[in-house]
Amino acid sequence: MKIEAYENKHYPIAQPDPIEAIKCRMIERNMTPKDLEPYLGGQSRVSEVLNRKRGLSLRMMKQLHHNLNISYDTLMAAT
Repeated sequence: MKIEAYENKHYPIAQPDPIEAIKCRMIERNMTPKDLEPYLGGQSRVSEVLNRKRGLSLRMMKQLHHNLNISYDTLMAAT
């Protein structure tokens, strides 16, 4: 317990970047950007999100959480 507290205090682990988490999940599941359209919107919206030109909305976060099992903490890390 003391070791864990020490490590958490002196070596905290930051939340993963939300876009990198999405891309990682895409690789794990052999997905293409087209596969994200049901969760993020049309092709242009997916492109904007993956290229960091548009942030994730609450609706997008809910969809990604429920369908790709990405934690809310990770998805909200950039907000």
